[in-house]
Amino acid sequence: MPARSRMMILLLLGLALAQRAAAVVETYEFSEPTLEQRYYALSQELRCPKCQNQNIADSDAPIARDLRQLLHSQLEEGASDDEILEYMVARYGEFVRYRPRFGGPSMVLWLAPGILLLMGACLAVLTIRSRSSAAQLQEQSISAEEAQRVRALLAQDEDKP
Repeated sequence: MPARSRMMILLLLGLALAQRAAAVVETYEFSEPTLEQRYYALSQELRCPKCQNQNIADSDAPIARDLRQLLHSQLEEGASDDEILEYMVARYGEFVRYRPRFGGPSMVLWLAPGILLLMGACLAVLTIRSRSSAAQLQEQSISAEEAQRVRALLAQDEDKP
């Protein structure tokens, strides 16, 4: 393979990898190291309203950048984590949290798997019981004439060698 075509392949590969490596790089000055830790924890907890499956730390959407700036300013102003989360939820809805609170409309989402599993177990038990009771009813509901025919057939089978 000529050196020129190898160089072209390496250049194209490098460009492809460079696009994937493009990440959000923002630096904020914090007055205390604990604020920086809280910033990173909260930016991982908050979902980007535009991207929907990325947190604001990883998203490069303009709204995510605005939310990171807002988060930084609220932390510097002395807001607690709960106050910041409440503000974001009030503005963007419970969807903005990766771990929604247990309560209100999200309670259905938290409880639905257990309720569905319980309903399935109850349905399985009822189905098994109804089948066994139906089989018992069939056994009990033969007439005397049918019973006599069954006995006669069994007697014929016993007589055969």
